[in-house]
Amino acid sequence: MTEPILSVRGLTKRYPGVVANDGVDLALMGGEVHVLLGENGAGKSTLIAMLTGLQQPDAGDILVDGTPRVIASPREALRLGIACVYQTIMLSPTLTVAENLALGEPWWSRPDRAKIAAELAAMREDLDIAVDPDALAGDLSLGQQQQVEIARALMRGGRVLILDEATSMLTPAGADELGALIRRLAARGLAIVFISHKLNEALAFGDRVSVLRLGRKVGELTPDHIAAQPKEATMAEIVGLMFGRDRAEAMARTPRPASAEPPILQATGLSLQVPGGVGLKDVSLEVAPGEVLGIAGIDGNGQRELAEVLAGQRVAAGSIRLAGEAIDGLGVGARRRKGLRYLTDDRHHEGTVGPFAVAENFVTKDVGASPFWSAAGLVDKSAIGAHAARMVADFDVRTPSVATPIGRLSGGNMQKVILARELTGEAKVVIYAKPTYGLDVANTEATRARILAAAEAGVATVLISTDLDEILALSDRIAVMSAGRIVGTVPNGPDARAAVADLMVGRVAA
Repeated sequence: MTEPILSVRGLTKRYPGVVANDGVDLALMGGEVHVLLGENGAGKSTLIAMLTGLQQPDAGDILVDGTPRVIASPREALRLGIACVYQTIMLSPTLTVAENLALGEPWWSRPDRAKIAAELAAMREDLDIAVDPDALAGDLSLGQQQQVEIARALMRGGRVLILDEATSMLTPAGADELGALIRRLAARGLAIVFISHKLNEALAFGDRVSVLRLGRKVGELTPDHIAAQPKEATMAEIVGLMFGRDRAEAMARTPRPASAEPPILQATGLSLQVPGGVGLKDVSLEVAPGEVLGIAGIDGNGQRELAEVLAGQRVAAGSIRLAGEAIDGLGVGARRRKGLRYLTDDRHHEGTVGPFAVAENFVTKDVGASPFWSAAGLVDKSAIGAHAARMVADFDVRTPSVATPIGRLSGGNMQKVILARELTGEAKVVIYAKPTYGLDVANTEATRARILAAAEAGVATVLISTDLDEILALSDRIAVMSAGRIVGTVPNGPDARAAVADLMVGRVAA
């Protein structure tokens, strides 16, 4: 096809304190798989929300078959032939496949099982989509459930199919099966949008690649361009677009000399199996007091699992030692009391309790401990309030009062509360997972300054981030994760960016 089925021109969406999409242009061609890449916070989800009617743009146009359209609701998007299969399966597990496929029809109508069965039979013949219309959705594998979601989109006249992190919960074999189905759908003339963090899948399944960074489209690789160069060169080009090339050198931290002190944190041979995920495979690392060890890599390569194993939230094979003492059998609270702290990347759900007051969130990991609770187990609200007032002042938390529910604060101020909670007291090792994700420029720089200040005070730091600029700005050494392994570690310095990029795209041996 020579004209796009769906295109966007100058699409812009603003939220308080952030421009989620900034003048994005995109053209989706029939018969083509268009891969959309970008790290968390790059603007992919907002763009998809506007295409599917969940959000309205502040500026720009969405065109279907060359005609500007206002997509005011998901129902309108479906009417125009735009469907999305999300990372989280949207089927009702207690209903049959046929009943799930009939959802959205008028409430008084009964599912036309014979018609649904006939359409599924045709899809089996044409697309190798093989699901039983009478099977309960909850009894199907994840791959089969995704086939049902795709079948629903096709039965409703979908011409543009958006697959949002569709392989994230699948086994490698399931991902390959989905990739083959994607190619068959494109061959039928559908325009496919494939969103992923996995570069190998992106190049295996896709024809065209667009990259978003900080809300802007920073590059597009055409099918001819991709075909004209080796796969490794394309992957390196994508990595450069995703992470940027210039800012890190201008702001990079001067790495500290190698510490003469013995490591305070040592992990050896950490291995973890995660159904449908990459898990961990024989991961070893060590960090000295005052050192910042950066963990780089494309999101979804075992970074979250590593953080949770170190923090005590998951149990893995291997060993972990803190200041020479084995802590493998200790839970989160016991590790915290020995000085190991963890800042999750999920500040809204895991890091804080939204309905609880700011004051209470400062002590959520110290329940029952003195001076906030007495030996008899009674809470001392005055002690909690006084502690919260000090933390608000020391960490510049902008809140109407310490009694305000923390869920009402901005993301930056929520992050300040979490930083205050984890950095206060006898912190010896701090594990940060994407500490500046979703923050504005001012709060990003403030958070990074706190991380460096803690390191200068002797705290050993494990910095997990998908922002390569951030890793280069803060780290002394950089370990690169891929497929659950640490594939190499390099010292920070003028050549670090190129060395990390080589490890990320597999150009050097592990």
